[in-house]
Amino acid sequence: MEKFCCFLSSLKMTLISMFFLIISAIVMVTHTSLPFDFAWITILISGIPIYYFGIKLFIFKGKMTASLLISIAMTAAILTNEIFAAAEVAFIMALGGILEDLTIDRAKQGITKLLNLAPKTARKIVNGKEEIINAKDVLKGDIIRILAGEDIPSDGIIVNGETSVNQAVMTGESTPVDKIKGDFVYSGTTNCFGVIEIEATSEYKDSSIQKLINLVKEAENKKAPTQRIVDKWASILIPLAILFAIIVYFVTGEISRAVTILVVFCPCSLVLSTPTSIMAAIGQATKNGIIVKTGVALENMGKCNIFAFDKTGTLTEGKMSVTDIETFGDISADNILYYTASAEVKSEHPIGHAIVDYAYSRDFILNETTDFKMFSGKGVYAKLDNKRIFVGNEKFLETNDIEITDEAKKQIGSKRLSGKIVLVVAIDKKIEGLIALSDSIRQTSLKALKMLEGVKTVLLTGDNSLTAEYISKKTGVDEVYSNLLPKEKAQTIENMQKEGKIVCMTGDGVNDAIALKLADVGISMGTFGSDIAIESSDIIITGDDLVKIPYLRKLSIVCIKTIKTNITVSMVINFISLTLSAMGFLNPLTGAIVHNIASLIVVLNAAMLYERKI
Repeated sequence: MEKFCCFLSSLKMTLISMFFLIISAIVMVTHTSLPFDFAWITILISGIPIYYFGIKLFIFKGKMTASLLISIAMTAAILTNEIFAAAEVAFIMALGGILEDLTIDRAKQGITKLLNLAPKTARKIVNGKEEIINAKDVLKGDIIRILAGEDIPSDGIIVNGETSVNQAVMTGESTPVDKIKGDFVYSGTTNCFGVIEIEATSEYKDSSIQKLINLVKEAENKKAPTQRIVDKWASILIPLAILFAIIVYFVTGEISRAVTILVVFCPCSLVLSTPTSIMAAIGQATKNGIIVKTGVALENMGKCNIFAFDKTGTLTEGKMSVTDIETFGDISADNILYYTASAEVKSEHPIGHAIVDYAYSRDFILNETTDFKMFSGKGVYAKLDNKRIFVGNEKFLETNDIEITDEAKKQIGSKRLSGKIVLVVAIDKKIEGLIALSDSIRQTSLKALKMLEGVKTVLLTGDNSLTAEYISKKTGVDEVYSNLLPKEKAQTIENMQKEGKIVCMTGDGVNDAIALKLADVGISMGTFGSDIAIESSDIIITGDDLVKIPYLRKLSIVCIKTIKTNITVSMVINFISLTLSAMGFLNPLTGAIVHNIASLIVVLNAAMLYERKI
């Protein structure tokens, strides 16, 4: 029966319903006498689904819905021989449902397009030969060839070729991004020029585009609290409508007025106010590279008065880079870099990798060292050109009986006050210089935080206080909490909430997961961050652009205003309609028209949100 009712509610059947309603109207206007009123066909096509779903929800779930009130109104109209009015109510309600579906479909355009982005095939290179395989069969480590204009079937690292990649679907960037050997590429993005070969870094099911699709599906199945509140309003209004209709009937003695009240009292436009606005806003966010998993998050975003940020990988790039090379003797800065980078080539530490990468970026040729030793948490030792190279922290040097001069101590202290990591370089047990590294601040961080003026911004980080304070001064964050363990980050947010604050937390790592889950709005970012962070967050920014956070806040505020406007328009029109109905100025026919004009206004106003500039 449910499938049959869904068939009757389709666009095709609704158009057929309209056809017979028009014939009935022509017959009525021309006063033609026919043995059968074609309005009955409209009632059967458009009315049966309303009766079925309204009565079913009431009997089995105890819910009094708009469909139930319309069923009562249609029944009353039929019993008073207002067949055309009953048919019109049924048709306009069906038309309203079609309009709502079309609006939501339009609002979902940015989402539904993503579902078709996953490439179907891949060009796998096996023993130098190209094989066309199903994209789902791509495994980690496979070499995949992508021609110009083709979509990239898997996340991977470029091993051959150079190109530009249109990755707007993942990051929202408006222009293609240049890619060279060693660069990472997302699945679902498009190779613009030339031929490239990549080494797959994940299986199909774990690829970025599949994660995105799964998140989209999750977003479509969520329901905002405002929508649930409106549904509750609808259940309250139904008994009120019946009571008011009965009172008017006993006062006036006119059943037509009572029937009209039942028609115009239906809260259809009220029920449409929230879902259409939420879906339009979610659709617009998706166009801009943002996945909003719940309507709850979108609504809360505009209410947040504290915006908390993780440091590494969120406000900063999350990658160490060399910023300073200082010397203390006759040795040159280039020689300090040469000896240090050569010693760090065999190191497994990220800081060592950063120094080596910096040397290679300056076209240094590094030589093989001997007697390499790595001391966890301290430094490295190696021999090069008959020289003994020590690179590490002060404790490492002191352990090896190397004296740290006052000049070196002064430079080390100065660099650390700037939030930098310092490695001291000694050659043959004499300090010759130091190398400082730092995690560079994202340019979008500065812009985003400036755009959030008027609300409090907070830095929550596990880094030491010196580094945290340095980042705070550079970015303009209002308040800093440093040396935090994951649970302490969450506790800090909980303390803010106890003070009545509404908190938005942005992070990208596993250590942010608890805080993201606990915050009123949790946002994960940056190449999808960690899987746990994504699962714990409410919103995912599919690139590294923090400017999307103030955009989301504005979008939320506009969405809430749209919802409130829709509710106000709905209530005002319903109140006027009720007054006119009780006074006898509207009959069931004109009442149905006025009532559904309100629904149409609400739907169209929500649809405009999808294209509105924020």
